[in-house]
Amino acid sequence: MNVTLAVKQYISKMIENSGPGMKVLLMDKETTSIVSVVYTQSEILQKEVYLFERIDSQNRDNMKHLKAICFLRPTKVPQSLYRHCSQPLLYFSNVISKSEIKALAEADEQEVVAEVQEFYGDFIAVNPHLFSLNLNGVARGRSWEPTLLPRTTQGLTSVLLALKKCPMIRYQLSSDMAKRLGESVKQIITKEYELFDFRKTEVPPLLLIMDRSDDAITPLLNQWTYQAMVHELLGLNNNRIDLSRVPGISKELKEVVLSAENDEFYANNLYLNFGEIGTNIKNLMEDFQKKKPKEQQKLESISDMKAFVDNYPQFKKMSGTVSKHVTVVGELSRLVSERHLMEVSEVEQELACQNDHSSASQNVRRLLQNPRVSELDAVRLVMLYALRYERHSSSILPGLMEELNRKGVSERHRRMVTSMVEYGGKRVRGSDLINPQDAVAITKQFFKGLKGVENVYTQHAPLLQETLDQLIKGRLKDSQFPYLGPSSLRDRPQDIIVFVIGGATYEEALAVYNLNRTMPGVRIVLGGTTIHNTKSCVKLAGCPLGGGQFLIHTGNC
Repeated sequence: MNVTLAVKQYISKMIENSGPGMKVLLMDKETTSIVSVVYTQSEILQKEVYLFERIDSQNRDNMKHLKAICFLRPTKVPQSLYRHCSQPLLYFSNVISKSEIKALAEADEQEVVAEVQEFYGDFIAVNPHLFSLNLNGVARGRSWEPTLLPRTTQGLTSVLLALKKCPMIRYQLSSDMAKRLGESVKQIITKEYELFDFRKTEVPPLLLIMDRSDDAITPLLNQWTYQAMVHELLGLNNNRIDLSRVPGISKELKEVVLSAENDEFYANNLYLNFGEIGTNIKNLMEDFQKKKPKEQQKLESISDMKAFVDNYPQFKKMSGTVSKHVTVVGELSRLVSERHLMEVSEVEQELACQNDHSSASQNVRRLLQNPRVSELDAVRLVMLYALRYERHSSSILPGLMEELNRKGVSERHRRMVTSMVEYGGKRVRGSDLINPQDAVAITKQFFKGLKGVENVYTQHAPLLQETLDQLIKGRLKDSQFPYLGPSSLRDRPQDIIVFVIGGATYEEALAVYNLNRTMPGVRIVLGGTTIHNTKSCVKLAGCPLGGGQFLIHTGNC
């Protein structure tokens, strides 16, 4: 199960179907994002696609000399398409209804549309095992935002169709939103039964629907693997990072793309920790320096010139890779130092994984009094304390709230602590997120580069990891995750699609990646309405309860 490959194959098929000749690819706002995360412009250029346009562009020239490939969400097609394109091929990213087809036919008065097809790529393929719907604010209190339940259903059924899976469904019982989404997906499967008539497997695939509120701790923690760290500190948005605020940044590096599909260094370092990345950046630089003088030697013969021309594209690409990653890692390093993140992270991990209230209280208070600890990190620490020791008899939460006040944190941001407890506190959780007896089991996480040495920054394992482990072993309780409908799995599941309402995290994606590597015969894909970092999670908890926006810029995937 590979969501990246599924979307790439759809796009390749669209282009192949149009035959030889010059082509234009027309997309809407959402399909532009869907395509851009799996293909670079240069890759598509090699397939004779010479022009990329937004379908809603106001100043479009006549393109009747080009073959028009239109990849769109199932929405109304602009009239300008029929005027400016000769025999456009329409590909919709999801199921289109009979009424939509009828409206399309009526609008096409000149009968110019050559073909209409459904290609199910209605989601962002972030990694091969991770997808996002790029949807924020899906909840209104504990219920669905009315317009976003159908959109989430479309995105999730599109993933199932792309992966060719007709799954059994389990949902988190404590979440009414999870049950409603499960029922909505089931309704589409029943209605479009012919589309979901895939070859039966010995063990049916399983769709597991979870709610972010069951584990509000994971998105609040600082991260130390490359992809997760970039999203946490810089914000990844459709594989793009905005570096315009970095001191002294050059013009060409103000926005960079990090894609494992087209960047070998990034692909190899995606899940490595910060220490290892630093070593690998140094090796990359040294390798680059060795190759550099050869390219600058005198070109004294035709063969020298030929060798230079042959090697130059590779050299130029390597030069771009080096400058990009040195800049990104340099900025991560600056932020870690400036914000005292190693010290902050150590206390976060203590809050998430240990059960020593006295030590945690002292450490949180000490950091709140440190002027170099940022407002976001201060609020994050108090949120973690409030979630961890919500009902502790010796809770010092009022004192910590006063420390935030003294630090100059606004009343609105202080109220976010209460909002986070209301969003993901003990009253709403369906699972035992914090279990003192399991503290030793939870902290058995090891730094990849340090054999046998426990790392204080990576002790935490997300609840999703434990839930999947229980599911694979056949121990996940029906009382917590019931099946939708009368049937249930008798055998160990093999193909599992996990979907998190409210958003998944890169830490959870790493857990899924490791389970895929270590569990033979089990294939897991993780998805969410969005991909969270701390800023977006704080905003998520604050939105339904407080109104008003959190004043920190968010970088959502």
